Amino acid sequence: MIGFILGTSEGKKIISLINRYTDDIAVSTATRYGGELLKEFNIKCLNTKPLNEEEMLTWLNNNNIKVLVDASHPYAQEVTKTALKCCDRLNIKYIRYERLGALENLKDDEIIRVSNYEEVTDIIKKINGNILNSTGSNNFLKFLNLDFNHRIIHRILPSPEILKKMIDNGVKVKDIIAMQGPISSGLEEAFINQYDIKGIITKDSGIQGGVLEKLKAVKKCNIKLIVIEKPKFKYDLEFNDEESLVSFLVDYVL
Repeated sequence: MIGFILGTSEGKKIISLINRYTDDIAVSTATRYGGELLKEFNIKCLNTKPLNEEEMLTWLNNNNIKVLVDASHPYAQEVTKTALKCCDRLNIKYIRYERLGALENLKDDEIIRVSNYEEVTDIIKKINGNILNSTGSNNFLKFLNLDFNHRIIHRILPSPEILKKMIDNGVKVKDIIAMQGPISSGLEEAFINQYDIKGIITKDSGIQGGVLEKLKAVKKCNIKLIVIEKPKFKYDLEFNDEESLVSFLVDYVL
């Protein structure tokens, strides 16, 4: 069986392509929402919760997975670390699918590049105005209780569980935007103007993640785009487009 860890919008396309050849697949997503998006496909085993190392080992063993495709989000480094470690322990072939970044070779005055969230907090303290955090719900705790004189607006997926977690941790409802992206540059500009945003925190999640739309809006509104750089891993086998990945699986695995 082929296993897939999915965490981006390309997951649907990958599964739709592989389903042309087989339904002998197991899929793991980190959320029930991710699982809901895959209901139309033929999947023998679907997991919809995060897996720690022992849980992933069990999932791999129980499904007799011989090849694992890690198509988790490019910033989900703990997932990738766990997948690499488990594949090494069980002698499973590991394949990485990773979308390419869209900002890697751009040198715009509006872009501020940082390596981690500690650097982000240092940067935003120097910005005189409200900040839009678009890095996802897993990271909002990093921005609580900062010595910061302005608002931090968090844009997240419209998940009841995520909203409850944020509110329970003290985030004000007025500081939450809950909607599914990617978002057009026009709507991004509207958020910037509505919330008087002076800086947007983002990951370089590629064209599919809407980061170029953010850059377009940032340039038009003359504010800053704070980009957290992608974590770096070395992979023995990596693909950056869905068709090439599935073609390899068909030729060398099935």
